[in-house]
Amino acid sequence: MNRQKGIGFLGVLIVLILVILALIGGMKVLPTVLEYYTIKRAVAGMTQSGELRNATVADVRKSFDLRAAVDDIKAISGKDLDITKEGSEVVVSFAYEQKVHMFGPVSIAFDFHGSSAPTSTRPRGE
Repeated sequence: MNRQKGIGFLGVLIVLILVILALIGGMKVLPTVLEYYTIKRAVAGMTQSGELRNATVADVRKSFDLRAAVDDIKAISGKDLDITKEGSEVVVSFAYEQKVHMFGPVSIAFDFHGSSAPTSTRPRGE
C-alpha cells in the first residue's frame, strides 16, 4: 500500500489558525502605524509649505491642531510638539508611546518619534 504524502487536515487547520491570528494582529496594529505616518506627513507638510517661517510656537501648535483635525489624528496634539529653532529653520519634533491591546493581558507598545529636521547620517547615540 502506498503512503500518501503532503499536508494532512490537521496541518492545514493549524496553518489556517496561525494565518487568521496574524491577520487579526495586523488589523489591530495597522491603524496605529498609519496614524504615525499621518503625523509625520502633517509635520513635513507644515515645514514644506512655508507656514513655519516667522511663526511663533503658538502658531505652529495651532497649525498642527488644524491639520490634526482634518487628518483625524488623535494620538498627539499641538501641545505635544517640541518646537525649536536651528539656525533660521523651525524644527518640529514629536515623540509618543501608544499601546495596542491584543488579547487578555497581552499588549504591544510602540515608541514613535519624528522630526521635521533633515535626517542625519550619524549613528544613534552619538
